[in-house]
Amino acid sequence: MSTTATPEERRAVLPGDDLVAHADAVMDRAFTIDAAPDRVWPWVQQLGKQRAGWYLPRRLERWLPRGRRAVRHVEDRWQHLRPGDVVPDYGGRHETFTVHAVHPPTTLDYTSQRGGAQVSWAITLAPVPTGPTDDGPERTRLHLRLRVGPLKHPWLVRTGGDAVDRLTIEGMAAGLAERLAGPADG
Repeated sequence: MSTTATPEERRAVLPGDDLVAHADAVMDRAFTIDAAPDRVWPWVQQLGKQRAGWYLPRRLERWLPRGRRAVRHVEDRWQHLRPGDVVPDYGGRHETFTVHAVHPPTTLDYTSQRGGAQVSWAITLAPVPTGPTDDGPERTRLHLRLRVGPLKHPWLVRTGGDAVDRLTIEGMAAGLAERLAGPADG
């Protein structure tokens, strides 16, 4: 599944862009998933370390210890994010994201401080328009934008960080699509 954002998506102004107004690195990823935004939203809202995890497809998760695999169902306890809530992150032992804005089922926006750098992470969901003869499932365009700055070595984040981000989001996109396509199986 391609996670390449379109030129229009990369130019779009997203919630949280103003939190890191002069970002040294901006990473945009986007993909289309066969489910309506209101079906995708609960899965997005529960992402995170010590929460639902980071969705990967079954073929990759089977190599992880059971306790490190992401859930395969929606958990009510993670469906109530509010601005100010803190979500643990995989970026390090004490790294977290703070919820900046929540607008179900379209926008979830986080902020974080990593050393001297500010980070914002916006996740937006938009319905994919259907044509008059389209009788397929409703679809959602999921757009993720990470902004970071100031950075001492922006080139390092733009190259190495971008590669890691691409692989991470591609895994998440495939894992999320798998979960939405099949029955929940804990």
